Formats: sequence, C-alpha cells, structure tokens
Amino acid sequence: MKILFISRAYPPIVGGIENQNYELSVWLGKDHELVLIKNPYGKVFLPFFFPWAVLRSVFLARSVDCVLLGDGVLSFVGWFVKVFSHTPVACIVHGLDITYPSRLYQNLWVKYFLKKMDLLIAVGTHTITEAVSRGIPKDLCVFVPNGIDPEKYQHTQSDRQKIEELLCTDIEGKKILLTTGRLARRKGVAWFIRNVLSELEDDVLYVVAGTGPDEKYIRRAISATGLSGRVFLLGFVSDQVRNDLMASCDLFIQPNVPVPGDMEGFGISVIEASASGALVVASRLEGLVDAIKDGCNGVLVESKDASGWMRTIETLLANIDDRLERKARGKIFTLSNYSWGSIAQIYVSFLQKLVNRQK
Repeated sequence: MKILFISRAYPPIVGGIENQNYELSVWLGKDHELVLIKNPYGKVFLPFFFPWAVLRSVFLARSVDCVLLGDGVLSFVGWFVKVFSHTPVACIVHGLDITYPSRLYQNLWVKYFLKKMDLLIAVGTHTITEAVSRGIPKDLCVFVPNGIDPEKYQHTQSDRQKIEELLCTDIEGKKILLTTGRLARRKGVAWFIRNVLSELEDDVLYVVAGTGPDEKYIRRAISATGLSGRVFLLGFVSDQVRNDLMASCDLFIQPNVPVPGDMEGFGISVIEASASGALVVASRLEGLVDAIKDGCNGVLVESKDASGWMRTIETLLANIDDRLERKARGKIFTLSNYSWGSIAQIYVSFLQKLVNRQK
C-alpha cells in the first residue's frame, strides 16, 4: 500500500502530536511505501505550510492508495484532496481536534471538514464521545491508541544517584514523585501541589520536568503552600534524562483535572513512564483511561479527589515490595500492548479496509 502522510507538527519541534506523527510515519514506512509531507519548523511556518500542503497533496493524491492526515486541523487539506480526486482520506483526531474552544473552528472544522473525511482515527475513546456529541457520526470513528518504541525503554534501570545529581540535593530516605510533559492546566500540577502534596509527609518530594503555559500558576501554588524545598521545576529535559527520571522515581503521577475546551486525548507520558519502569498513578479522566488499565500498568484515581489521591500515594509508598512488583508488571503490560509495531498494523488494517471499500 502506498500512503501519503501529512503532518503539520513534526520533529525536531517537541510535542505530543510531533512525537506521535514521527513514530507513526517511521513504523508505517517499514512495511509500506510512505510519501511524507511534513512541517518540521513549528507553528510560525504554518501560514506557508498549509497552502503548500494543499497543492502538494492534491498533486500526489492520484498516485497513492490513501491519504493519512496527522491531526484534525489538516482535515481542510483532506477536503481539497477529496474535491480533486477519489483517493480515500483518513484523519487522526486528538482531543483538542474536537474540543478546541473556537466558534470558527467548531463551525467549520468540526461540523464540516471532519465530517467530510472517510475515516477518523481517534487516539482515545473519550475523543469519540466528544465527537459524537458534536454531531459527527459514530460509524465514521475508530479508536487506535498511541504507541511507544519498545527499544527505547527495554534497558532503562533505576539510578537514584542520577536524580540526586540532577536535583543537587540529598535524597536519602526521600520519596520521589514525578510528572513530565507539557505543563498545561489540565495536567493538574498546580492543583496537586495545593491539595495533595501539601498534606503529604515532608519526606515526599515532587519533581516536575517540562515547560508550558501553566508554569506561572504552578510557581504561585508552590509559593502559596511554602513547598519550595519539596518541589523541583526542572524545565525542559532531554529524552534520556526524562527516561532516567521515570525509571528512578517512586511514583509517576498525572493528576489531570477537567478543563473546558481542553481534554487529554490519550496521555502518552503515562505509557512512556510505565515502559520505563515507573509505577503510574493517574486521574480516571478522558484519554488517560485508554492509556492506563487500572491494576495492569498503573493505578487510576478519581480526578480532583484529594483524599483519594493522598490515600493511594501513601499506601503505595508504604509498601516497597508491592510497589516494585507493580512496576515490573506494568512495564511488561505496556511494552506488550502499546508497541508501535502493533499499533502501526492496526492503522494499516483500517487503511486497507478503507482502500478496499473505495475500489
């Protein structure tokens, strides 16, 4: 099968969609002919990329079996492809592709362009629920989770010394909680500091690796609770440092909270953490329930249930044998169920059905 894959968000720019689009393009290209139209220059280049992508995709569409769009914003490109060819178009949809709070986007993209696609591949089941609630036919949507490259995590091992060097502080006898990724409000970091960390024992430290728009509110939460000595904001870190942190922390937490117009489509950080050997505790919310299977590769806690979060964390930190057993079991489960090799084959099966249907 010959696939035209279009990505408006591609490395070296860092981000969830960028990583997902890159990995998928690599794994699809292993067994199929892949033609790639990509934007590796970030949002600033989009005004130039969009018209070029439309012209290029329309020109190439007749020479491929199908077109795959990397996210919902590109559905207008898919619309042009369908106007000028009979080539089937599938579009990956992430959470914000459906919920983005703009009247123009909702009326034009969600209610028109996305409906014109031949298939919508949602990265989370909650994304499908939100799409259907906005009038998109359910039979247009399928769910395929995001994946990971197992080779990147097979040999990660816990090394507390690395954490100590990174934090420049003595962590002997301390318990380390970790959150990584883009610091958006929905990640719940500020909420967690104010409502949970402030109630935990003083030997519990919280390490946050990443940058984002909620950072100033996180700093305010640290100041308001007087926890500057227990919260470490590392900013951006390399993938290797991130993996070392994941493998070495006591618990990886993702305490997401509901934010209107901004949902978690899947939650790639939690499966990356589990694959690295971390024990994940995440909110039972939106796309996180597709990534973390309670009791298999992590623990789910009701969002914004401060007492529930405290009880869960205290229980897990108190029993090191149980914690180590859960870490090992979770890593095996994640590597077995979220490998990009398997996920890419699911994409291929849906795309092949789409191609066969159009013949």
